[in-house]
Amino acid sequence: MKILAIETATEALSVAVMVDGTLHSHHEVAPRRQGELLLPAVDRLLSEAGIALGDLHAIAFGRGPGAFTGVRIAISAAQGLGLGVNLPLIPVSTLAALAQGALDAGHPHVLAAIDARMGEVYAGRFTADAEGLAVADGEEWLGAPQTLDPFRGEWVLTGTGGEDGALPTAAAVARISGRELLAGRTVPVARATPVYLRNKVAVTKL
Repeated sequence: MKILAIETATEALSVAVMVDGTLHSHHEVAPRRQGELLLPAVDRLLSEAGIALGDLHAIAFGRGPGAFTGVRIAISAAQGLGLGVNLPLIPVSTLAALAQGALDAGHPHVLAAIDARMGEVYAGRFTADAEGLAVADGEEWLGAPQTLDPFRGEWVLTGTGGEDGALPTAAAVARISGRELLAGRTVPVARATPVYLRNKVAVTKL
């Protein structure tokens, strides 16, 4: 199983290549530079893994929610790369990727939250499946930080919408996407869509 994963929905540029369970990854905080740094990082990781783009089985991307521009960068890159070599795409929740870190640390119930600006957060609850991979417990939502309060205690809070400031990683996207690929949950390039949760994704002041 060979998968390229891209996650840019927050201020991090995160790319990973998974080859038969072995992960090669690059992760750095690079606000407003993801578009510039993404493709060189992909080239380096493919070279490090010893494979070409055409050797991949699929390309996974963090489908949001998150920063509008960042989500668009990930999906556009995945579509462009996938179209060139006729690969299916695997959308993975950015919140699930964020939760994966806390699940790996041994927390059974994780509340993942990303700062959505405008006094709101993107949030979702996650537990682990039999393989330790994130599974959603209910729908993801956009709301005031107070909407997290009923879950504090039993649910460990992680992310920029919480106290630890954790960021989602492409390595987590790659791991989750392996499960999705085996289950046949891929989409063609033309049907890859972002998840914003906020209908009004931009505000223009005249």
